Amino acid sequence: MAMRIPARGAGQESVLGALEGFRADDLKWRTGKAWAYVFDAGREAEEVCKKAYAAYLSENGLDPTAFPSLLRLENEIVGMMASHLNAGPEAVGNFTSGGTESIMLAVKSARDWAREKHPEIREPEMILPHTSHAAFQKAGHYLGVRGVPVAVDSETMRADPGAVRAAITPNTILLVASATSYAHGVIDPIGEIAALAAERGLLCHVDGCIGGFVLPYFRRLGAPIPDFDFAVRGVTSMSIDLHKYAFAAKGASVVLYRSKELRRHQIYACSTWTGYTIVNPTVQSTKSGGPLAGAWAVLHFIGDDGYLELCRRMLEATRELAAGIERIDGLRLAAQPDGNLLAFASDTVSVFHIADEMTERGWHVQPQLAFAESPATIHLSVNPSNTAWVREFLEDLRASVAAARLLPPSPLAAMAKTAVSSLAGVEISEQMIEQLLAMVGLRDRALPKRMAPIHELMNVIPPELRSKALIHFANGLFTPPR
Repeated sequence: MAMRIPARGAGQESVLGALEGFRADDLKWRTGKAWAYVFDAGREAEEVCKKAYAAYLSENGLDPTAFPSLLRLENEIVGMMASHLNAGPEAVGNFTSGGTESIMLAVKSARDWAREKHPEIREPEMILPHTSHAAFQKAGHYLGVRGVPVAVDSETMRADPGAVRAAITPNTILLVASATSYAHGVIDPIGEIAALAAERGLLCHVDGCIGGFVLPYFRRLGAPIPDFDFAVRGVTSMSIDLHKYAFAAKGASVVLYRSKELRRHQIYACSTWTGYTIVNPTVQSTKSGGPLAGAWAVLHFIGDDGYLELCRRMLEATRELAAGIERIDGLRLAAQPDGNLLAFASDTVSVFHIADEMTERGWHVQPQLAFAESPATIHLSVNPSNTAWVREFLEDLRASVAAARLLPPSPLAAMAKTAVSSLAGVEISEQMIEQLLAMVGLRDRALPKRMAPIHELMNVIPPELRSKALIHFANGLFTPPR
């Protein structure tokens, strides 16, 4: 029978109890043993944020004239982030639902700027180092801007300005750099890339979603952080997430522009319909004031001195982790991290088996598939709540490497690699993808306890087939109960 709205309403206790029960298998992020997805500054900050969020939950950001409190909150948050990233007095920006929306808006602004300034460009392009966040490719897919992938330095995992320069064509409208990149936690040579943009009359976006908030604090703590923000001539826009290391509730991000003249291309208005006035600075129209209020509250609650101390703890923990990982036989850092994200690889042991072994020991780490210059890695995003666990983590990591060393690689991965190579030039059907997933036990969409066979399979098949398999899997995963 199809799922239906309940015939009769239930009591508050019953409803909330059911919701709490649904969490039984969720990631236990409050333990401090999760190194991805959730950013945790502690119970007090969480409580303040949630109370502010709930207080503004029903206010609607669609119309700032109806809710001027939301306009005030947004302008104050944007002002704080503009100062934090050395933007000048002409800088403007908007609060968004997350890094993906911030990036999409920056790409839209670049596209519409080019339509006005360079109408001869019919097929706009943006240059994307291999380490650029996937959100840029998603934005290009939605907005009709072709992403041009370019190689990065295989030792440092930083963007290669020479490769960027070589990829520029008459259709190029936007150069992209990261501070820091998500996968490896390194800062691209933003000075060189932004100078190249200025030289060619192009826009330059710096993706500071994961690192933009913490890097100024790391610099104050003595870390050798190069200029990466609006202090760099040629940087025209930036994205910075608050639901990451500002510890706001999801979704909270800011997109910033050097001037209103550029931000003008972000805003959408529609006067050709019979309803209320439509003018949207961001993708969303109706939107809850909760994320805004939560972000404003946590910024004021933690404050500059509090963030500096949290960043000190995270920076020290990251340095200890990096040194400890390099002392474990068989492991190596994929790149020397600039902030509090890092990734490590192995040339002798399957990192996917290591990840499974760490899961068995109560840790949540994030495997990353090999692509271009980057080998398969395990990624760690370091939080304040993780810092007390560094030594125990390294001990369990050493034991996990030893255990993983005894486990054989998946024979299915080798079989799949051979099978895929024989299909060169053949159109891959949905049935073939279903058979591929069935090989690793995904017939009913339930994930197995150990994920190494799946990761090893995905790691050996071409990226295009990876994407098709993921779409096929997700298309079945998000299916309502019958």
